[in-house]
Amino acid sequence: MVDMTKVLGLILGGGQGSRLYPLTKERAKPAVPLAGKYRLIDIPMSNCLHAGIDKIAILTQFNSASLHRHIYRTYARDMFTKGWVQILAAEQTHQSHDWYQGTADAVRKQWVEINEAGADHVLILAGDHLYRMDYQEFLQHHIDSGADVTVAVQPASREDAPALGILKLGESGEIVQFKEKPKKAEELDGLKSTDDPEKPYMASMGIYVFKTEVLNELLSRIEGDDFGKNMIPAALESNKVQGFVFDSFWEDIGTIRRFYEVNLLMAQEEPPFDFYNAERPIYTRPRFLPGSEINGAAFENVLMADGCIIHNATIRNCVVGLRSMVGNNVSLTNSVMMGADYYETDDEKEKNIARPNIGIGDGCVIDGAIIDKNARIGNGVIIRNIPDRPDEEHPNWVARDGLIIVPKNGVIPDNTVI
Repeated sequence: MVDMTKVLGLILGGGQGSRLYPLTKERAKPAVPLAGKYRLIDIPMSNCLHAGIDKIAILTQFNSASLHRHIYRTYARDMFTKGWVQILAAEQTHQSHDWYQGTADAVRKQWVEINEAGADHVLILAGDHLYRMDYQEFLQHHIDSGADVTVAVQPASREDAPALGILKLGESGEIVQFKEKPKKAEELDGLKSTDDPEKPYMASMGIYVFKTEVLNELLSRIEGDDFGKNMIPAALESNKVQGFVFDSFWEDIGTIRRFYEVNLLMAQEEPPFDFYNAERPIYTRPRFLPGSEINGAAFENVLMADGCIIHNATIRNCVVGLRSMVGNNVSLTNSVMMGADYYETDDEKEKNIARPNIGIGDGCVIDGAIIDKNARIGNGVIIRNIPDRPDEEHPNWVARDGLIIVPKNGVIPDNTVI
């Protein structure tokens, strides 16, 4: 059996996250809220802890304050624990004066810290994916195959293949060819790995296991800054690179539209990802909130977190996050409401009587929106989903991918129509 104490879990904190803007306006991608009460970083962290990986490092750079805060509040280890959770923030050194230029460059620039972990294998993970994987099984497959590098791969359709890193598997599961985002039909025809007509290709999930010495050698020899574009193709020429097929639910939550769709999937009667798994729960920060208070509301397909107060509202096909406040005669449909970081006191409300309270005011109609934390929606506001709405940005709301996003701390005055 693989010794998981000799494995370093390395989670990449991501860059600017421009495709998730404005959710990333004030936070890193892995700190974006998910499914009412979690953050994206909780997914790889929970997978690591369930696998017995007790040495975990998170590489951060952009808008990282809230991510750091969440890590320290949630995953602090006590003095009797052998492992650790460490944040490796981008920094200037005598060797480098630049920010991280890509995934591989981030690992290269933190190599001194990574090497000091004394791990035999480095498990490289993204901080913005939703899935539940047994990393111990992944590592065991890597060791049993005698591979220098193992890439987690997932079956993909021809429709999805041009947006992914597509690789061809040999009979023994070894990767024999790799192409980043192949667009031409002749390229795709030569990359089929299965006879499945629906999903004949294998796509890289951006999850890798390297022997530590192999990773060091590749980073020293190859000048490229990205694992998918540079390191993996170079490794194919000089090392044994194996594929690990993962055929369960996995989503790269990289765009506003996908973030919205995946969240609403979690509110369905039989969601494709199970947050209620008793054996492998997803961990997050305990907040010690009271149960939600519902007064005469009507719900259908709603995922609601703790500490909410919902008045006489109709809510359908929605995610309702922590401490959400929803007023009377509200219609909230097909929307993601992230909730709030705190409860307003009566004194705070009286001092700012001219602005709406945190939450959704009375008489609002909201359909097809993402309402970020601490947003203030006044009374009688109407936000409607308009097909093919062009992207646009205003001081307190943004249209992106056909959706209306009210950013964190945004204020929508009474009777506004969007």
